[in-house]
Amino acid sequence: MKVAVVGLGKIGLPLAVQYASRGLAVIGYDIDPARVKSINSGCCPLEGEEGLEEGLSAALADARLHTTTDPKYAISDASVVVLIVPVGLTPKRDPDFTQLDAATAAIAPHLPADALVIVETTVPVGTTRSRVGVALRRTTLLAASPERVSSGRIFQDLRSYPKVIGTIDDASWEKAKAFYRAALDAPSLIRVRDPETAEFVKLAEGMYRDVNIALASELARYADSAGVDANEAFAAANTQPYSQLHQPGLGVGGHCLPVYPYFLPDDGTTRLPRLARDANDAMAQYGVAKLEAAIGPLRDKTVLILGLAYRANVKESAHSSAFLLVDAVAERGARAVLHDPLFSDEEVRAFGLEPVRSLPVPADAIIVQAWHDAYRDLDLRSFAGCLAVLDGRNALDRNAVEASGLLYVGIGS
Repeated sequence: MKVAVVGLGKIGLPLAVQYASRGLAVIGYDIDPARVKSINSGCCPLEGEEGLEEGLSAALADARLHTTTDPKYAISDASVVVLIVPVGLTPKRDPDFTQLDAATAAIAPHLPADALVIVETTVPVGTTRSRVGVALRRTTLLAASPERVSSGRIFQDLRSYPKVIGTIDDASWEKAKAFYRAALDAPSLIRVRDPETAEFVKLAEGMYRDVNIALASELARYADSAGVDANEAFAAANTQPYSQLHQPGLGVGGHCLPVYPYFLPDDGTTRLPRLARDANDAMAQYGVAKLEAAIGPLRDKTVLILGLAYRANVKESAHSSAFLLVDAVAERGARAVLHDPLFSDEEVRAFGLEPVRSLPVPADAIIVQAWHDAYRDLDLRSFAGCLAVLDGRNALDRNAVEASGLLYVGIGS
């Protein structure tokens, strides 16, 4: 079984390595010549993905994986084609199909008639059949099976979560079933009635989390005004099995949760996901306002933000709350500086932010945006002149912060 993986980004390359690890012959196709050359030479272009570097080396050594910029070479004799190129948002927050459309157009002339095309990209409902299928001029052997993995733990997630698959007919299902049984160690395969249902599964599970985080954050804001510790209350509430309150914080970033609500039609029928998005995006402003209330006006002060990454220990900055925090600090006339051990100074500056390379640095306040493992031994007492720490991820011990002589400012505490 020859598999073509279209798109060798943060999900596509691990998928290609996973398929190769199961003995399949894999051709990876990407339009970036530097990335293709790097992969073929054994140099892993992705940092922080557990098991990827070793898996890539093994796949290349066994001649199970090769990558190319030539769509004809990649596709022309493939049994299965997996599309995993991003669909993000335009500046107007509409779905941006630019890369998916380009990939589909590139492979369409070379696609064997009996190949199964699987859309693993998370897409708006109807995209697999009505956009990809139409562009490929196909009515058979088409499936949607959106990836359900998180950066940094992709191989673990592939082993842990059932694979959800929706096909346009039984023939497509039989081939998809045979492929995923051969390619994955997933605990089970779940067939849903059609591609549209599979697409909706991914959107629904992502928006469930986003909405619940927004609920936790809004309840935390009320708890602040009422003098209640929300985290203590949530822990107690969650001992009841029907309560699964999430942890409040300074917002939700990433490639997924901030995007999915805008894959739904803006016609008033699904109001809650976008309201939740607004609530989560408002938490950076709320946190900075709470910090200012604790130490006084921020004008002409320096605020150190720990973490550009949207999530701890993952070198991914998409829709990170760090950007909203920088804006909130700047609006108050303060200087925001940013530290993240996962990013170089040049990478930080590329976002228009001011980096600091080593700690401690002079700062009037610290904001914890992403609590990387590298910060666990951070000595807060070494920040001379610092007044307070805004613990935006509930990562610190209040008593330890206060023992360092700093004010502790939390979300919901």
